[in-house]
Parts: sequence; structure tokens; C-alpha cells
Amino acid sequence: MTSTAGAVLFDIDGTLVDSNYIHVDTWSRAFADAGLSVPSWRIHRCIGMDGDKLLETLVGSADSAAALEAKDLHSEYYEDASGRLQVLPGARELLQRMDDSGLTVVLATSAPEAELATLRDLLDVEGIVSVVTSAEDADVAKPSPEIVEVALQRAGVDPANAVMIGDSVWDMKAATRVGVSGIGVRCGGVPDAELRAAGAAAVYEDPADIVQHLSESPIAGLRRA
Repeated sequence: MTSTAGAVLFDIDGTLVDSNYIHVDTWSRAFADAGLSVPSWRIHRCIGMDGDKLLETLVGSADSAAALEAKDLHSEYYEDASGRLQVLPGARELLQRMDDSGLTVVLATSAPEAELATLRDLLDVEGIVSVVTSAEDADVAKPSPEIVEVALQRAGVDPANAVMIGDSVWDMKAATRVGVSGIGVRCGGVPDAELRAAGAAAVYEDPADIVQHLSESPIAGLRRA
């Protein structure tokens, strides 16, 4: 059954929570300790990808002994660093504004369940979130559109009545491949030009900047309940 209300799909890492550079740091340490040399700038370019695709891109394999060791170490180091995570300016307000205006709030992430639990605890917005996805919901994560398709199906929303807010080119590519308008944010460290080239219809500094420009953003065109 299709909902009459529009939906706003949110990436979390780098979009609602300032976590990208913690991922870069913990992946860098994990690679080094697994005996792999990977420059930090290359890691940053891959943040937002599915973990296996990140490993394939950076070290050529997701299932070699060194890659598997790095993956386990990253999970361990990220958990240890979770106290450094911070909610980005305006994130909670933006989520609340979406709910108050009758739009369906969706956390459309491909983060592993353990990381997602940490992020959800930090955001503390469970009462206004209608749908959540995780790495368990897609065989292939962004830039494949599969996680976006799952989010739309669970929300009961047509692509034309949804927007996706994300910080990476992978978010924008995944959204636009299924006809969802993409809104980019710079707070993940990706410049405007790359976000727009990947399909972003609009780009803002961070969630607080979107709140300040809601009436002129692609969100304004969504149907309300």
C-alpha cells in the first residue's frame, strides 16, 4: 500500500552524525595493524561504500586474510572510539521538523547492526523514526540502489514522493538510480561539485543549513499526510 505522505530518507554516517573521520582513522589503524599500507585520503574517498566494496577498492579483496583481519580490527577500533562521535548541528531538529510536517522519517543506512545501534542511541530520535534499514537489508550496499529500494518499500512511498539526504557520492548515486531526488550535505567532507555530479539536486552545509532553507529545498515539494 502506497502512503499519501512523502518520505525523507536519511543517511546517518557523515550526514546526521560526525563519524566519517573517525571511520578514516579507525580504518587507517586497522589496515596498518593488518600489514596493509593504505593512504588516509583514499580511505576517505571510500567512506559510505559497503564494507566489502571498500575493502575490494582499497586492498583488492574483501576475503583475503589481511582484509578480514582489517575488517575485524576496524569494528573493534570504531567501537572503542564511539565516545568521540557527535550529532551534527541541526540533525535532531531536522528530523523533528520532518515528523512535525507529516513526512515519513526513514534512516536509510547500510551500516552494520552494531554500528547502527551506537548511532541510534546517540541520535535518540526513535520516537519519530518510522523505518530503519541496515547492512542486513541489502546484498550490495551503496552505490547500489538496493538499500534505497528497501527503504521506499517499507515506507510505502513512491520514488517521486521521496528525497534522500546524504553526504557521499554513493548516497546520491543510489538515490537517483531509482528516481529519488538527492540532497547533499558537505559535512561528510565531499565538495559540492562531486555531490552535484553524482546527482544531488541541492547541496547544503549540514542539517542545520537545510533547516534554515526548508521552504526552498526539494523537501518543500513532498506531499504531507
